[in-house]
Amino acid sequence: MRVLFIVQGEGRGHLTQAISLAQILQKAGHSVIGAWVSVTENRPVASFFSDQFTAPIHPLEGPGLVYCPRTNALNVPTTLRRSMGSWKRYRHSMRQLRDAIRHEQPDVVVNFFELLGGLTYALYDLPSPMVCVAHQYLTLHPEFPLPKGRWLQRLTFKWLVRATSFCAYERLGLSFDQQADVPQEKLRVVPPLLRQEVTELNPVDEPFVLAYTTQPGLQSEVLEAHRDRPDVPIHYFHSGVKEQEQQFDDTLTYHRIDGKRYLEAMERCRAVVSTAGFESLCEALYLGKPVLMIPQPNHYEQMGNALDGQRAGVGLASHSFDLNRLLRYLPTYNQQASQQFRGWYEQGYFLFLSALTRAAESEHPAALTSDELVISDYPYHHQHQSPAL
Repeated sequence: MRVLFIVQGEGRGHLTQAISLAQILQKAGHSVIGAWVSVTENRPVASFFSDQFTAPIHPLEGPGLVYCPRTNALNVPTTLRRSMGSWKRYRHSMRQLRDAIRHEQPDVVVNFFELLGGLTYALYDLPSPMVCVAHQYLTLHPEFPLPKGRWLQRLTFKWLVRATSFCAYERLGLSFDQQADVPQEKLRVVPPLLRQEVTELNPVDEPFVLAYTTQPGLQSEVLEAHRDRPDVPIHYFHSGVKEQEQQFDDTLTYHRIDGKRYLEAMERCRAVVSTAGFESLCEALYLGKPVLMIPQPNHYEQMGNALDGQRAGVGLASHSFDLNRLLRYLPTYNQQASQQFRGWYEQGYFLFLSALTRAAESEHPAALTSDELVISDYPYHHQHQSPAL
């Protein structure tokens, strides 16, 4: 089976998932023939992806998220305005994708939540079925705990979820735990895709808290929490650090973002404080490290991740870096959630191979219709106990 990837390059989550799925496919004797990765002017293809992904990588100009430098909040209007203003360049990117798929004719295309992938399949008749992989597709599940209120953000995000998977043969929703599939949405619930290095770690508990943020402006929250509890050692990874390690004082150490050293710190830490990116939460859950999950302001997806993570036993959803709340929670953390997660994760190898083989062997891919771009909400079968953010 020959497989081509389309990957959203924002953050590290989708890139890491692409590396993990490539490892699964290659282990099973299949071939990943390349990856088209969306980039922006100020965000090239991440170096860790270039170092670890063994197939050819093709940069693809695509939309990116814009954050407010003062508040660290996702700036939705500016994000939309810039995306609309660059539409002509994105049309060129879609033609590049179209030509690559028609030329390579892979048995299946895997789209890791890249909008240009869904729109390319909507605009052009392509020979290869597309399977879409992302945690975000779980928002189409009737049991997913969406944040209350925020109806405009809900509609916008659900439109994005559907648009990235327009004309998909199947949606694979990455989940913290096993849940029922949703056939009417062509949604299959599957385990997360983790870096192989995570599964090789042997976690221990040392008396420090690991903190990780991708936006430099969040540093002020960490400093405030540190001043409130200087007795709690903190190792803090964030993008504003230039040196590999920088000692702020006796109990606060800054670290430059480094995937390998971050995992080594997670292996040894007592707990994690992080924004609510799905990938980081899964890594912590696999290692049995409780997490204080702080969604980035105005980031609807991360709000949902935090609520879902709280439901699944990952840790606590929070508005702020509240060390006291985290410390009170630690004695109640249920390690069984981590053990159950590991069992669920182990099923992924066969579930992903089955899904891609099913798509590759289909003679007439069952495309989603244009009606599915209409946003609709689904009633829950039962009410979740997670508080609204």
